[in-house]
Amino acid sequence: MKRQTPVRAVALASLLALASAASAQTVTFSDPRGDDKGPGNYTYPTDGVYKAGSFDLTKLTVTQSNTDVNFQVEVASNLEDPWGMGVGFAVQMIFVFIDTGPGGHTETPPGLNVKFAPGNEWDKVVVLSPQKKARVTAEAESKAPKFAKDIVVPNLTRGRGRVISGAVPSTELRAAQGDVEKWRYQVVVQSNEGFPAATDFLTRKVNEYEGQHRWGGGNDGDCDPHVLDVIDGPDAKQAEMLAYKCGADGKSEQMATLKMVKP
Repeated sequence: MKRQTPVRAVALASLLALASAASAQTVTFSDPRGDDKGPGNYTYPTDGVYKAGSFDLTKLTVTQSNTDVNFQVEVASNLEDPWGMGVGFAVQMIFVFIDTGPGGHTETPPGLNVKFAPGNEWDKVVVLSPQKKARVTAEAESKAPKFAKDIVVPNLTRGRGRVISGAVPSTELRAAQGDVEKWRYQVVVQSNEGFPAATDFLTRKVNEYEGQHRWGGGNDGDCDPHVLDVIDGPDAKQAEMLAYKCGADGKSEQMATLKMVKP
């Protein structure tokens, strides 16, 4: 004879589920389509793995539960795994910069070639990469030791449909309940590079002309932002933030400067 589940137990389970859902907080940012061109004229690499729209950021969703903060980044094209990374995507690499309070960093991990404006400093950056966590953290420690402790990598990052997602414990972000609604954010869309330059943090370069695995429309020096898309805000327009100026020697005379965006 089957035992029936007591009505009281079912009611309690339902109340717990509702309480958990009610305690979760979510913030969402939308970004215009068709602006995956960096400062305005970047072009995709020529290899077929770089599908049109696959670096075009359309949405960031941050959800805080009782224990974790989950980050979901949506792009304009279905994700693919042509390099067999085993996590549902391969060519993208996402940086979610977070301003959690006063102070922080204006410099960014090497290879991005951007900085943050005064008053827009970041405190933590969550890296959503198809590389294994051990590889990403090792690169951070060796190439960005100055703020490696503030580079946060989910235990598992996944791609499904058009969404790249990863969750980190709230303790790693020093997050109290409701903090995600108070923080400011910025997203940098880059490309996963398994064989980066000696000083670059798993980032793919932008050159003057596109190549099989190189973005075009930039500069062959190291003065242009190696960034394909960021979040637009009321006082933070992509073309303005990613504007840059190179000297004749290929060195930066004006570095691309990002601003945070409020929920």
